[in-house]
Amino acid sequence: MENLTPKRQLNFLQTFSIIIGQVIGSGIFINIPIVAAITGNVWLSVFIWFIGGLLWLPQIFILAEMGTAYPEQGGPYYFINKAGSPFLAFIYTWTAFLTSDTPTLTIIGLLAADALSFFFPFLSISIYAKIFAAALIVIFSLIQYRSVKVGGNVQVGLTISKLLPLLTVILIGIYFFYSGKSEIIFSKFDSNVQNIFVIIPAGIGATVWAYAGFLNILYTSGEVINPQKTLPKALIGSILLVMAAYILISFFTAVIVPFDELVKIENGKFVNPFYFVDALKNNAGGIFALAVFVSMLGVLNSSVITQPRLEYAMAKDGLFFTKFAHLNKKYLTPDFSIFSQSVFAVILLIGDINDLLGYFSLSYVLQNMLVYGSIFFLRKKEDYNPTYKSPLWFLMAVLSVLIQLYLAYGIIIAFPLGGLFACLFLIATGLPFYLYFLSEKKKSNR
Repeated sequence: MENLTPKRQLNFLQTFSIIIGQVIGSGIFINIPIVAAITGNVWLSVFIWFIGGLLWLPQIFILAEMGTAYPEQGGPYYFINKAGSPFLAFIYTWTAFLTSDTPTLTIIGLLAADALSFFFPFLSISIYAKIFAAALIVIFSLIQYRSVKVGGNVQVGLTISKLLPLLTVILIGIYFFYSGKSEIIFSKFDSNVQNIFVIIPAGIGATVWAYAGFLNILYTSGEVINPQKTLPKALIGSILLVMAAYILISFFTAVIVPFDELVKIENGKFVNPFYFVDALKNNAGGIFALAVFVSMLGVLNSSVITQPRLEYAMAKDGLFFTKFAHLNKKYLTPDFSIFSQSVFAVILLIGDINDLLGYFSLSYVLQNMLVYGSIFFLRKKEDYNPTYKSPLWFLMAVLSVLIQLYLAYGIIIAFPLGGLFACLFLIATGLPFYLYFLSEKKKSNR
């Protein structure tokens, strides 16, 4: 195998933009109606978004610490493997490839098509939407094949573009609120207290997709410049920005959109606040649809940057198909891993988006549990020397693991069982593959 290594080319702004680009995207405007329907109350819905973000703080602290201790390509895979369990490290990567990272591309491609259906109604037809989504996946895979640095620069522009419409929604919402045009000022907290222990975990479970993506930047730690300083700043700064944005957007969307209309929106469809602004309805709806499309491109671009690095790292260790460890000689990018992911994402287009959201969410929290649990073992290693240390690390780590169990409970309540069972089945298929790769590795070491 060629002795090539990735080059550190991503600066702080690019790293920060990749995180924001991967987290803020479709989730907020898809999940706002889902959370609203679960809670049945404006104020409880906003509270759910606050709690959903708050639960990420201990996780970010743990990720920042492990990321500075081992700023290696493949991040979470490396942590779990280093902690002493190649099997669980393999299962993490296998699960991510089949049930979370790759489906992200599929979901985002479909949502991008849905956004443009405002201008091109034929994209609301399933077959055309899927063809369009497949084309987007291929285009961004080609961009990332050529250069991670160029991809990072593209991400900076897309991230700035996607934040502007969010700010516009907030400003319009502020106007509605203070002008007395919103029904929300008369809304009371009237949810059934007896059901609150079901409503809250289900609601928080429905926010997982919107908040997911922070740890994916660690997949590409090997290409971040000065990761010991860059990663903690980028991770902590991004969670604070995302949390503030989601709380404000959820509240001011409910200010603009009547709550009874909000809960009627079909699962997997966007809520477009501009449709409910009389002065802007004819033109701004199109502008917003275009902004959502740009936001989808940002998520797609950042996902293609980070996700293939996970399979690349595992293949370098001899626990995955050797082709995934190939780096392009000219561009130093994991070309086979990038294109394999895009092909599988296109195949997944045969599925239903609501099933995919549940399929994604459950696998995501199970993977996270493995990552956070690894810190208990890593801290015993002699070479564990993080430049950033989590406050109250033991408590933060325990909370991070318990949060995943809580989210799993909420996801089971919130999403269709079909997607969840498919997720568990695909995770289980990893065992025979691990045994195969392990035996092949032992043969090559003889």
